[in-house]
Amino acid sequence: MNRLVAGRFAAGTVPSAVAPRGSSVILALPHIRVWAVGHTRREHTLTPARREETRLLTVGCCLADDAERDTAVAAAGRGDLGPALALPGSHLTLLSTDSATRVFGDGTGAVALYWAEHDGAVWWATAVTPLAALIGADPDPAWLLTDMTVSGVDFRLTRSPFTGVHRVPPGSVLSWSGQGTPDVFPLPADRTALSLGEGARRLREAFTTAVTRRVRDHERVSADLSGGMDSSSVTCLAVRERPVLAVTYTAARMAEDDDLLYARRIAAEVGGVTHRVIDAREANARHFDGLDDPEALPATDLPSMSLGVLSMLAARLAPVAVHGSGAHLTGRRGDNVLAAPSSHRVDAFLAGHRGLALRRASDFARLSRIEPWRAWRQLAVTATTSYPRALERQAGRITEPLPHSWRPAPADALAWCSPTAAARWLTPAGRAATAGLIASRVGPARGHCGPGALHDRLDLEWMAAEHATFDAVARQRWGVSVHAPFLDTTVAAACMAIPPYERAQPGVYKPLARAAFADLVPDWLLARQTKTLFTTSVFDGLAANARALRRILNRSHLAAAGLLDSRRVLADLESAAAGGPAPLGALHTLIVTELWLAQQESARALTAWWRPVPEGSLPCV
Repeated sequence: MNRLVAGRFAAGTVPSAVAPRGSSVILALPHIRVWAVGHTRREHTLTPARREETRLLTVGCCLADDAERDTAVAAAGRGDLGPALALPGSHLTLLSTDSATRVFGDGTGAVALYWAEHDGAVWWATAVTPLAALIGADPDPAWLLTDMTVSGVDFRLTRSPFTGVHRVPPGSVLSWSGQGTPDVFPLPADRTALSLGEGARRLREAFTTAVTRRVRDHERVSADLSGGMDSSSVTCLAVRERPVLAVTYTAARMAEDDDLLYARRIAAEVGGVTHRVIDAREANARHFDGLDDPEALPATDLPSMSLGVLSMLAARLAPVAVHGSGAHLTGRRGDNVLAAPSSHRVDAFLAGHRGLALRRASDFARLSRIEPWRAWRQLAVTATTSYPRALERQAGRITEPLPHSWRPAPADALAWCSPTAAARWLTPAGRAATAGLIASRVGPARGHCGPGALHDRLDLEWMAAEHATFDAVARQRWGVSVHAPFLDTTVAAACMAIPPYERAQPGVYKPLARAAFADLVPDWLLARQTKTLFTTSVFDGLAANARALRRILNRSHLAAAGLLDSRRVLADLESAAAGGPAPLGALHTLIVTELWLAQQESARALTAWWRPVPEGSLPCV
């Protein structure tokens, strides 16, 4: 079943001619309608203020108690949105007052928000495809190309993957004052930088709330237990409330690493864990299995990397479905909020910690196996170049063809933005489209303080969107609700308030986790220094499924439109299938993008999303 929240703002008295298919009306006020699809009654709560015409509506996983909601709605009536922004969980929020109605998603983008104007009204939704179907919008090829060919560019911002449908960026609000086009503006936020210690204290409190309140809300819960620090922390907190089914996925290559050993030790030493180990060899699960028929695949709102690992997800979530878990907790995306991007070294330099920045650049050079001067040079270039200027240069650079043998330099990780290996696939028309989108971001780019903070945000938004599609696939295929407490607004905010160079320490893996989770998880877990890589598993899947992947790429919509050079794409696929050098991440992205495009004709059918509504059928309450 589709799962979304949709709304309509209309200044006149003309009622809506359509409503989302399969929806229930959850708010009906003069000029305002809100519908929910695929949500249970307990997932949407309306809280009115006691003496003012103010209403607070949350839809999704809102973990706030009655007192927190009362405080938020009372403050909103006085014009203070702060308490509403701090409500725990991951959900959509609507605040209706005398002066305006404001709608916003969560702070990371796991609950997204889009809007479009249609038939004299403003329509908004937590999914973009229904709005595209409503207004007849086509996919935006520049958006899809930039996603895979450039890093460090805020290609999403206010733009969606469909022309004519707008995005409300995480941390911003859609505000409607009763007529005309709505405004989109940043929500108030505390920009005070926190020390590692203070940030760890806030993280511990927010993360404990995010996990324990979820567990209390469900009779049966489950969790991923990879053996890594993130999923293990989630599991250790969850079992403090009730018994947990913990699932560990392993494979031939992964079994040689430390993850399974750590997972078994957690399960053995922490009481209340029922441990299931899923071996890919026994489940016959590999990357890119089951992609022969795009129409039979789960439909996702955005291109989803989850489609490339469907058989692996099926094996991992099968015991969860049998268990009847009300919430399956994961450690996604602890890496984004607990660690820091490589470019944090530039932020340290810009903050005046020049000696620290140069030492860490030397460490980066050693780990990347390059000469230190290359890292120092890139650090200096980035530190002396503004983000708008870097975008201008990138827009010009991307118009130049790249040789097929070109690869990104390791030092590019210290740049504001840079092309990926997939940029070699672009045709002249593809390069022009990508350059145009990059150039359009020059104006809004002013005010960024450092590339580390920028990459923090972009990486987090990308992973939040990935989590949303993963959850959608899991609900459609296996009836499993997937939760990522690290992506909750309050959890991510606590981490992101710490400068990225404070969250990184040479020789210490995730120092923020060590500071925040002491006494919540075993000390030996926090001392772990290793991390399992999945590269060999990707190569195996590419080789095993090369025939189906060739068929997908031979039918490439982007190549047919003249935007990608299919010969270069297929050459990289053949190299990867043979175990040779290839841009694995870009190939994965292109494959799922092509699958998404193949589904679009049926996915954007108006009748798939909307049904007629008889006039006068929706009363005001």
